[in-house]
Amino acid sequence: MKTSDFDYDLPDELIAQTPLEKRDDSKLLVLDKESGDIEHSKFSNITNYFKKGDVLVLNDTKVIPARLIGVKEETKAVIELLLLKDLGDTWECLSRPAKRLKEGTIISFGEGKLKAKVIEKLTDGMVKVKLIYEGILMEILEKLGTMPLPPYIHEKLEDQGRYQTVYAKNIGSAAAPTAGLHFTNELLEKIKDMGVIITYVTLHVGLGTFRPVEEENIKDHQMHSEYYVMSEETASILNKAKEEKRRIIAVGTTSTRVIETIATKNNGKFTESSGETNIFIYPGYEFRGIDALITNFHLPKSTLLMLVSALAGKDNIMKAYKEAIEKKYRFFSFGDAMFIKKDI
Repeated sequence: MKTSDFDYDLPDELIAQTPLEKRDDSKLLVLDKESGDIEHSKFSNITNYFKKGDVLVLNDTKVIPARLIGVKEETKAVIELLLLKDLGDTWECLSRPAKRLKEGTIISFGEGKLKAKVIEKLTDGMVKVKLIYEGILMEILEKLGTMPLPPYIHEKLEDQGRYQTVYAKNIGSAAAPTAGLHFTNELLEKIKDMGVIITYVTLHVGLGTFRPVEEENIKDHQMHSEYYVMSEETASILNKAKEEKRRIIAVGTTSTRVIETIATKNNGKFTESSGETNIFIYPGYEFRGIDALITNFHLPKSTLLMLVSALAGKDNIMKAYKEAIEKKYRFFSFGDAMFIKKDI
């Protein structure tokens, strides 16, 4: 299977640059994964497609202001770091321009309030750094860092909180689980009131989610690993839903990857667990955990587009994307939503 099989043309004006004033005002394309039938609705009406006993799984990761712009202490050359993974004593970062860095280089941010010493140069522009600071790191990042918006967003984000879900809790992501951005607290309460069970997993979004696929044969692509957690409570809820043949609906490809990682390891069962996952889901994959998925519209030739194609079928997805473009849906992080449904 070729990466080029997952390409499509998207007019630039359909790339959402800013979030809507109301989170749940976005459009909703509903795709039946069995028949390929398409409906058009509004996200605030998503309750029309839920039923009592469904389990909705949300990723409660919280984005850190991980984008830092500083200068090399030696030359004052401008360097950008994107903090991706906390390794304990060090951080794994994406650097730009990477060629200006060598082991021992010190980068200063905020007039020296935070410094990063390069410990090791890795591949693909990645470096390992030791952060030097006094006080509480997250408080420093709140002052010196900015939200790591994707490169296709050129507008300034006035309210940094709009790149967080309303239920964000566990700090650690370098990008938002964007399917969850459509939910409001009021909508979540309405969903609970109709008898849908809401539960949470954590996946800290890193390079694995948004690194482009550069290999022509998709099987040659290597996913970076990302840290995940599933609690005993969530595992129990999901196991019971499976036993009673109730739907498990993942919110986002990140929640999907946690659920499928654990289900694959345990022959379709769920257990309390945490660790690193580099699961790569593309057509031909047999889903063991989820039945349906709420997601956004993804970049051409991306691992996320491959994942949704595995769930709904590539032809169904490409047909849905074509229709979404014709109907002027907004694409990517701040864009509109899709519900890939299955009735069981």
